[in-house]
Amino acid sequence: MKLNVRWSCLLCLVLTGIAIEGVQCKVVQFIFGDSLSDVGNMYLSKSLAQANLPFYGIDFGNGLPNGRFTNGRTVADIIGDSTGLPRPPAFLDPSLTEDVILESGVNYASGGGGILNETGGYFIQKFSLWKQIELFRGTKELITNKLGKQATDKFIGEANFVVALGSNDFINNYLMPVYGDSWKYNDQTFVRYLMETLQNQLLVLHNLGARKLMVFGLGPMGCIPLQRVLSTTGQCQERANKLAISFNKAASQLLAGLDSRLPNASFKFGDAYDVVDNVIRNPKNYGFDNSDSPCCSFGRIRPALTCLPASTLCSDRSKYVFWDEYHPSDGANQLIANELIKKFGFLGGGNSSAPVPAPESAIAPSPDEE
Repeated sequence: MKLNVRWSCLLCLVLTGIAIEGVQCKVVQFIFGDSLSDVGNMYLSKSLAQANLPFYGIDFGNGLPNGRFTNGRTVADIIGDSTGLPRPPAFLDPSLTEDVILESGVNYASGGGGILNETGGYFIQKFSLWKQIELFRGTKELITNKLGKQATDKFIGEANFVVALGSNDFINNYLMPVYGDSWKYNDQTFVRYLMETLQNQLLVLHNLGARKLMVFGLGPMGCIPLQRVLSTTGQCQERANKLAISFNKAASQLLAGLDSRLPNASFKFGDAYDVVDNVIRNPKNYGFDNSDSPCCSFGRIRPALTCLPASTLCSDRSKYVFWDEYHPSDGANQLIANELIKKFGFLGGGNSSAPVPAPESAIAPSPDEE
């Protein structure tokens, strides 16, 4: 790995003719997303989409909350680990500097965010994809001031871009009658509206220098615990699942078109819908015992919406597909990441390092099995 970095830096210097003391030329990630990819943009003081309380992060590092909406790693964490890329810190991380960006990239993902600005309005504060792109534009200006335009263009052009949003645009917008989009559009026209918006956003990212970009598709969002508990039968809400399938089909076609016509660009789409659907319907085939309720909840008081210190944890977190009402567990994220690694054609793959066990003090006392 050190040899590859050394040759990469040498190539950077040869092509740009610029040597900057103390700056390493590395391939990094810029991640745009929602709570499924958020790693700590929890400094939005008024946001209702927060993962800053126990027991979030219980199976990650020191077991304390770190902004991830799960017990362990996100899908983007796992894919980055498998491909040897550093984990980018959250944009709002107080320790973020130009040197940190050059070393690790940035994660702009924000709980409650969506492709559309209007999505997730009741969370009060969140970064939509348009806002995240605006923040990236500022990041690029910051890097340009440090490196100069030529070196910055090369740095950005070699970076990996991940765009992973869309579920909130349905669950926390279109499928909720309180939002205007729910009565302004039908299923077909709303998906078209999302694709038109997403295309404009991806074109802006391309204009800002993104050349290697991946878009993650949606899973069977009608089967998350929240959607089940809100149904009259406790089963998956098939309309939501069909919308996810429609989104994935349209996004796949959009990315294929962009990939074929944008110069010097690799824009790819991948989803893990079928695998996740199979895991949910046949959990024991994948080593899980439960795929319809959250590991972290208030027992029979549902929906709990979030995981809190007063919550009760399941006795074995590795056996649950879902961590809370919305989000997959670390184990489920591993399966999703493995499928996306295949779809995107990455080398390696397989199981990346499991989360570091949490200290005893972080474990909930006497958790009950649901």
